[in-house]
Amino acid sequence: MGRLLSSEPQNEDESFVSIRPLSLDEYIGQENVKERLSVAIRAAKMRGEVLDHVLLAGPPGLGKTTLATIIAHETGGKLHTTSGPVIERQGDLAAVLTSLASGDVLFIDEIHRLPHAVEEVLYSAMEDYKLDILVGKGPGARTVRLSVNPFTLVGATTRSGLLTPPLRNRFGMVLELDFYKIEELKNIVKRSAKILGVKIDNTCASEIAKRSRGTPRVANRLLKRIRDFATVKSKDEITLEIVDEAFESMKIDKYGLDETDRKILKRIAHDYRGGPVGLNSLAASVGMEAETISEVYEPYLLQGGFVARTSRGRVLTAKGYSAIGESLISTENFEFGSDS
Repeated sequence: MGRLLSSEPQNEDESFVSIRPLSLDEYIGQENVKERLSVAIRAAKMRGEVLDHVLLAGPPGLGKTTLATIIAHETGGKLHTTSGPVIERQGDLAAVLTSLASGDVLFIDEIHRLPHAVEEVLYSAMEDYKLDILVGKGPGARTVRLSVNPFTLVGATTRSGLLTPPLRNRFGMVLELDFYKIEELKNIVKRSAKILGVKIDNTCASEIAKRSRGTPRVANRLLKRIRDFATVKSKDEITLEIVDEAFESMKIDKYGLDETDRKILKRIAHDYRGGPVGLNSLAASVGMEAETISEVYEPYLLQGGFVARTSRGRVLTAKGYSAIGESLISTENFEFGSDS
């Protein structure tokens, strides 16, 4: 079973596919992104053209796949979904592109992980709807140009800095998604609960939203688990008592931190007197891979203001100390290594 508070997709999330909104009007949050998309989609329809290519960037769980689904629904095209690691060869990409009908939407998740050779073939497809495929090897190799129907590419990335400039520059719109506000998450929880057929009031929805780490995917996952508690108690309504009991059982505190989050904060506080501490040293202290900390746990600890990252390493903030029930320790007279 995956980590409950992870913003990465998990198998249990598949049951929530049916509650995804299908229009921009139903989509909650990301107002600036919605406005830009709405204008672009309406303009493309008025001109009788396909929508320009769209790059969606931001942390996992913020709705990039949902927006791709909405784009396809709003433009009237069929959605085709794949991901960067799956497209290993030029032929794989050619098979996908030649299967698209005019106006279809191709969604490539983790587009920053496309192999370089495949990415180069994508350039001409995005610009001219042409594919230049190398056939054969050695002296007899030749280039074959194939035409593809006009389509819209929607690329999604959690690490926009890894995109090459030539690929990034071929997107007509680059939309950055940000973490959600509590009020937005509360409305998402209420909407999902209504679709799932479970009653929930504003207070309970807010409690779930506060612990959702600014991420709709986490909010929906928490709602599902709390609904299980209500079902076991033969309740058709989520009450504050059930919410409190569920979070106590899952060991998720009022900040949305789980046991591993608190373990990391306590290590910085106790082993390194609040820091600064380098990532590799912290990973060794916690007993985890450095990449796991930086990719899975650290984003929310930084975004939530529990940890600050300096040139010398990670430092626990006053909010971080508060989250583990301790007072801020002065680090003025301490020196620690900075191994990134």
